[in-house]
Amino acid sequence: MERQIKECQNCKKEFIVEPEDFVFYEKIKVPPPTWCSNCRMVRRMVFANERHLFKRKEDAYGKEVFSGYHPQVLARVYERDYWLGDKWDPMEYGRDYDFSRSFLKQFRELMYVVPWPSRDVTELVNSDYCNFTGWAKNCYLCFDAGFLENCAYVVSGDKIKECFDVTEAEDSELCFESLFIEKCYRTFFSTHCEECRDVWFSRDCVGCSYCLGCVNLRNKQYHIFNKPYTQETYFQELEKLGPGSYKSLQDIAKKADNFWILQPHKFMHGWRNVGVSGDQISHSKNAKLCFNAFELEDSKNCQNNFMKSRDLYDVTAMGGCELVYESVQVGLEVAGLKFAWLCWPSINNVEYSMFCNSSSNLFGCVGLRKKSHCIFNKQYSPEDYLTLREKIIKHMNEMPYTDSGGLVYKYGEFFPPEFSPFAYNETLAYDYFPLDQKSAKERGYLWREPGIKDFKVTVETLSLPDKIKDVSDTIVQEIIRCADCGGVFRIIPMELEFYKKMSLPLPRRCIECRYQARLKYRNQPWFYNRQCQCSGIKDDQGIYKNQTTHFHGTNHCPNEFETSYAPERPEIVYCEACYNNEVI
Repeated sequence: MERQIKECQNCKKEFIVEPEDFVFYEKIKVPPPTWCSNCRMVRRMVFANERHLFKRKEDAYGKEVFSGYHPQVLARVYERDYWLGDKWDPMEYGRDYDFSRSFLKQFRELMYVVPWPSRDVTELVNSDYCNFTGWAKNCYLCFDAGFLENCAYVVSGDKIKECFDVTEAEDSELCFESLFIEKCYRTFFSTHCEECRDVWFSRDCVGCSYCLGCVNLRNKQYHIFNKPYTQETYFQELEKLGPGSYKSLQDIAKKADNFWILQPHKFMHGWRNVGVSGDQISHSKNAKLCFNAFELEDSKNCQNNFMKSRDLYDVTAMGGCELVYESVQVGLEVAGLKFAWLCWPSINNVEYSMFCNSSSNLFGCVGLRKKSHCIFNKQYSPEDYLTLREKIIKHMNEMPYTDSGGLVYKYGEFFPPEFSPFAYNETLAYDYFPLDQKSAKERGYLWREPGIKDFKVTVETLSLPDKIKDVSDTIVQEIIRCADCGGVFRIIPMELEFYKKMSLPLPRRCIECRYQARLKYRNQPWFYNRQCQCSGIKDDQGIYKNQTTHFHGTNHCPNEFETSYAPERPEIVYCEACYNNEVI
């Protein structure tokens, strides 16, 4: 089919369905979407709570457990091990399909009666306060991570050791307050660095060591704000700067931010790719408008892919998938999945389902394991399953579900946001697209203020010692007020040991405020058509002077691209050719 311009049912803005999109939709037998890709992405993300844990009673024995679901969520929750066991049978909740009511209305009833697992974890040792985490030892408040040891406050980490307050980290050790780092050692307050060690406050550096405040360096040593030093003078200058002092750290951070913004940014972070667009993409081919993707092929509008996948459209938080559409938090030997949440591993030909694993040919099921040819948790023969499935799809189009805002859901739409058990400010959507309470509620989202316990603050941040050498071991017994939000936080023993080992001062902000501060260095997964800002000798704002002659000489670079840097942002954005000319 030819390209079509459609109006988004949700935001009312125009969006385009390309000919190759129609080819994919025909391949998996779904109608084209009625929501634009951005609205579809947010709709999926409101079903993903990666970082928030709550105390609630589980429904098998009534004992208190940590869960990803707030106590106010009216769902039945079992502790993970019990949920995986054989003491209960999700098929007992099976029911007939009622053609007098809409499919989604019936599904919502099933969704909230079948028990859910309290957390999604596997192979944890002394790591109880984690979720979506596996193969971890001695870890605390780590999320969406695997193969960790002696870590805390990690979000999206893989194969890391003794790291604290890092996000999107891989194969790294002894790192702190960093974002998008890979194969790094002793890297602090840095972002988008690879194979670096003993690096502070640096951005987009590769193969560097003993650097502070640097940008766009390759295989350099002993540099401060991109200026070279001898080994001896580097350490002398480092001693003067004093990163072991909290006050000095704040001064360095401010200077680094001001320096970073004056240097060119490559239009996208990506490497070892062929025919891709988006940001944070590596080892991928023909992945369009994707974000934070690894080994992704022939896919579009996907975010947070962590394992080899192909033929995906509109999938968030996945890996090991093929032929998947409009799903979130799915993966590991998954194929033919549509409109699913938390279905993994070993899933094939499953639609409109949640919390299922090791199953195939399911439609509208919740919590099934090792089952096939089921609808609403009821067993059918293969022939009857296919016949009823076709009748239900026809019924979904003839009697669609209408949500509280008047939006219509026929076959081919992901679950309505009002089905999500989470408040907007508990979800991945909030992390990428923060809203205040008023704005969230105006858009129809739930909002839930964090439960504030009556902790008595014992230490104000202003009274904390400037250097770690002056901190008593009794600090782990104190309750500290956050300098930003006014909430409270503690220093755990493992964390204090790390600060002493690294000669780092104590933080003044709580875990959440530290996390949100890191996210300002991560772009939103929305993309814009822009032209390279290299005007020949300088950037077109006249801020940065080029160090070399580019292919276009003194003329303005003609290259255009899709980038996650919005036009109104202050960064200097170069195409790949111009950026590579300026990398030192």
